[in-house]
Amino acid sequence: MQPALRAASFFRGAVGLNLEDATGDAERPLVDLPLQLEKIRAVREKAEEWGVPLVLNARTDVYLLQVGDRAKRYDETVRRLRAFRDAGADCVFVPGLRDAPTIGRLVADLACPVNILAVPDSPSVVELTALGVRRISLGSGPMRAALGLLRRLAHELKTHGTYSALAEAPSYAEINQLMSSKRRAKSQN
Repeated sequence: MQPALRAASFFRGAVGLNLEDATGDAERPLVDLPLQLEKIRAVREKAEEWGVPLVLNARTDVYLLQVGDRAKRYDETVRRLRAFRDAGADCVFVPGLRDAPTIGRLVADLACPVNILAVPDSPSVVELTALGVRRISLGSGPMRAALGLLRRLAHELKTHGTYSALAEAPSYAEINQLMSSKRRAKSQN
């Protein structure tokens, strides 16, 4: 069997990935646009070659990292995301953008599916949907919220010798029910 056929037969159902443009370097926070476009095209080409039905969500961190002059961020975001879309991205992702009017404008200007990272002060699901947002991500938020609970529990235990924060934890019965529901759903497929 050819490698491409082996790879394609491995995948079942939906396959997706986020391709970020952050470098981790404060001096050059974003990957140069031509290189990022090359990456997007290469991912798209391989997915097609292997017959993998891939959803490529291309992300720019212009807003998240507050790159450049605030007055120019919107235009830079649109420039990058249009290029990502045209290079083969199915969806574009803008973490750090929370302003509803700007989100609505971005959706209209891009004319492709837009993904927003939801944080506590983001517009609600209903509001984002009304703005035309097609995908809402929580990112690492749920994990960090769980760590916040763990931190509160540790602080309470250390300072008061009590553990009332455990009251927020689901019961064993609730967890077992959740897991058995997932097993039943999996066995029906």
